[in-house]
Amino acid sequence: MATDAPPPARAGAQLPSTEKFVEMQESAEFGELRSSHRSFAFPLTVGFILWYLLYVLLSNYAGDFMGTKLFGNVNVALVLGLAQFLTTFLIAWWYSRHAAAQLDPKADAIKSRMEGGA
Repeated sequence: MATDAPPPARAGAQLPSTEKFVEMQESAEFGELRSSHRSFAFPLTVGFILWYLLYVLLSNYAGDFMGTKLFGNVNVALVLGLAQFLTTFLIAWWYSRHAAAQLDPKADAIKSRMEGGA
């Protein structure tokens, strides 16, 4: 049974000092990790918020358009509402892939170095 609990601490492992944390935070390697995260997360966040606001504005001010029936009892509002859920899951999946490929290896290297493994 898998859990999200962190692995047990290694015997004899010591936490880095505050100075080491500050030094790592100011390093180019950490800056690159932070930049890689921000360059992916911020544009997607802004894009999704705009997409959500468009849906809300259309719902409030374009009732006739949103009520347009596409087929049967399915209208534009329902399709766009379901698309909100779809885009949420797609963004989460895409971020997960990005993090596994780009962020996690860099973060693991930093963590290893901070814990004295390298």
